[in-house]
Amino acid sequence: MESFFIKTEKQRKMIKKVNSLVPRFQEREYLLDEKGSFPYQNIQDLIDIGYTKLSLPTIYDGDNISAYDLVLYQENIAKGDGSTALSIGWHMSTLIAMRGERSWPKELYDYVCEKVQHGALINYVLSERGQGSPTRGARLQTVAKKAPAGWEITGRKSFATMAPALDYMIISALVEEGGEEREAFFLVPSKCEGVSIDEVWDSVALRGTASHDIVFHQVVIPENFLVDQTSVPETVKRSTGGLLHVPACYLGIAQAAYEYALDFALHYTPGNRKQPIFHATHIKERIGRIQLLLAQSRHLLYSVAEKFDGLDDKEVLYPHLAAAKYTVTNHALDIVDLAMRVTGARSLSEKNPLQRYYTNVRAGLHNPPADDEILNMLAMSVV
Repeated sequence: MESFFIKTEKQRKMIKKVNSLVPRFQEREYLLDEKGSFPYQNIQDLIDIGYTKLSLPTIYDGDNISAYDLVLYQENIAKGDGSTALSIGWHMSTLIAMRGERSWPKELYDYVCEKVQHGALINYVLSERGQGSPTRGARLQTVAKKAPAGWEITGRKSFATMAPALDYMIISALVEEGGEEREAFFLVPSKCEGVSIDEVWDSVALRGTASHDIVFHQVVIPENFLVDQTSVPETVKRSTGGLLHVPACYLGIAQAAYEYALDFALHYTPGNRKQPIFHATHIKERIGRIQLLLAQSRHLLYSVAEKFDGLDDKEVLYPHLAAAKYTVTNHALDIVDLAMRVTGARSLSEKNPLQRYYTNVRAGLHNPPADDEILNMLAMSVV
């Protein structure tokens, strides 16, 4: 990353801390290829440097970080390990969304901030099997009903990133009262009786995110743990700035692939050549194309993040944030492909990180909003 993207001394100091962890993350990344894995050490390292509370307001010992800050830090974390970046990115973006939500009851918001201040982790857990992306508005199968002690929740959620490490979850559920149905959000402590993890996550991409299913069986939470009564698509739309951590993750993975390929090209001299393969015309063309794609991705992503931070009416930028997600995630696919073409067949070795980068960046296609949703949104934005 070019240094001019770092604009403040505060950013420089945090980037220095994050970058000190990158080699450690890269050394551990192969361990996450196993089923049931999770980067506990990496997450603890981020907690130890104070990273996980940066999204909190300053009164809670946070830094009130902006969308631009988030993109900057998350890209560098992802260069070390994509699973770690995407996992902690959801925690960070959840806190940013909470910070901007006026609907959160103050007492409940204060409660969560105090827990995060002392190392707690939180994430939205919204997806349900067979229902498609939560942004598409399918009818929720998880149900909440009034109980003597508050609310009783029963259901099942899927793709719960960071499932084994979460302390709190914000879940969506259908509330049935007086013959009417409405969607609502609830704060659920992970250690509540009736909460269990079904370890079904076997994805070859970003396996270390441990995005298992979470089962809620007659889980009782206090009445004041009702967060808001609104739809999932509407809530996701209002939290757009924090969601930039998703393309930032795949940009970081692509950067790692580029750096590996460049180092290989600069130092590998086959027996039929007198100098490293970097000097071959077709290799320089591929390196140049990677540089072009990285520049396009980075300038678009950081520009949109900066504009988001500076606008009061942030919803007008939603199509542009979606366009940034589309562009960066698809460019990341091309970047890793080109990096593999630079290094050749060895990139498919199980011991080679490029094969991991290749599968990991493909996960970006399936993080909401999906490509077809984005293109439809962009088309509708002009009428």
